[in-house]
Amino acid sequence: MFSIPEQFSNATKANFESQFALFSSLTNKAFEGVEKFVDLNLTAAKASLEETSSTAKQLLSAKDPQEFFALSAAQVQPAAEKSIAYGRHLASIATGTTAEFSKAAEAQITETNRKVISLVDEVSKNAPAGTENAVALFKSALGSANAGYEQFSKTAKQAAETLEANVNAAVNQFTSAVKAAPAK
Repeated sequence: MFSIPEQFSNATKANFESQFALFSSLTNKAFEGVEKFVDLNLTAAKASLEETSSTAKQLLSAKDPQEFFALSAAQVQPAAEKSIAYGRHLASIATGTTAEFSKAAEAQITETNRKVISLVDEVSKNAPAGTENAVALFKSALGSANAGYEQFSKTAKQAAETLEANVNAAVNQFTSAVKAAPAK
């Protein structure tokens, strides 16, 4: 049988280790997201530089102003489509990173709650007589806090899904508008 201070000390140590593991995990996920973002931007910059060079050569080889303007106008739709593809890829990276953060945080909170409930149960077994009401009140408050977190988590997920759906709808509308625009 452990004393109550020992139980709290062990719980505090385990909680600290758990939080450090979560921090490490989130840091790794953040670096992975940044790495993907940097890779996307480097790839886009390289492709843009190559396309700009090619387009400049075409424009400089134009025989007259009409051909110059026709070549310029022909570049608008492909550029818009590439911008849309870039935006979708960027949104995909952001959504994936956010999902990984949420998943890691949820797992950590679930595990922490489980440990706290276990600690409270263990401590309540050794609690002095007459403290049953205080323990029950604490358990009730813990249950209410957990329910509040779950509701907040559901609402946050719904908000993220709505935002993602709105961004996708806007991108789809822009894509449709670009495709419907008359080529000049």
